[in-house]
Amino acid sequence: MRIDEFTDVIYEVENGLAWITINRPERYNAFRARTVDELVLAFKRAWADDAVGTVCLTGAGEKAFCTGGDQKQRMETGDYGPSESGLFEVEALHRVIRDVPKPVIAAVQGFAVGGGHVLHLLCDLTLSADTAVYGQNGPRVGSFDAGFGTGLMARAIGEKRAREIWFLCRKYSAQQALDWGLVNKVVPAAELHDEVRAWAAEIMQLSPTALKVLKQSFNTDTEHFAGIGQMAFSALKLFGETPEAQEGITAFNEKRAPDFRAHQKH
Repeated sequence: MRIDEFTDVIYEVENGLAWITINRPERYNAFRARTVDELVLAFKRAWADDAVGTVCLTGAGEKAFCTGGDQKQRMETGDYGPSESGLFEVEALHRVIRDVPKPVIAAVQGFAVGGGHVLHLLCDLTLSADTAVYGQNGPRVGSFDAGFGTGLMARAIGEKRAREIWFLCRKYSAQQALDWGLVNKVVPAAELHDEVRAWAAEIMQLSPTALKVLKQSFNTDTEHFAGIGQMAFSALKLFGETPEAQEGITAFNEKRAPDFRAHQKH
């Protein structure tokens, strides 16, 4: 796959800032397997380009940054669609966001929920539009991210708040996210891209080698979550085939509340 063959992602470089934009606004920028493949390649291109000093991950349109895995695709085909390798490479996406030796900024407007919420957590910095909405949705649709999605969140905002987000699946405003430490700054939606440019310009005045080592140092403290995440994805694959998980995804696509009572376990 080449960048000029992308269908789900837009990759652009502007004055040393690489913009990686999930371009599926009709699906609230939910990702299918192809989207993930394109995102991984885009991050690797930014990694390899010496002219790039900072990376921004964002979503097309005003409605969403990213809403995680495409549940309509999952309902239609039982998976997230075809990929280059035959695998759903979301773990590789998580890895490359952390491993790219350049600061990664998430620019969030609209919904950052589910797997999309995990993506913004993985980014080094998050700049938020005042219209953004944050939260998790996994337990509502028969899914979870029990690796970086739990561990990094607890590090960012504390155990009690992280458990609240996962155990209640509520939605949180940009101001609430700022108050809790989920994001770095909130600006009017119309100013979001300019704010990213301003932060990137400041970053690119600094030593790239120092930034690389600092990022690697920060990552070292939370690297064990990658192994936990691998186990969680293995469990998720098995769980996804159960009637309980199927009830979650069916209810989501039928736009009704799920009924998990039959699956209560002691």
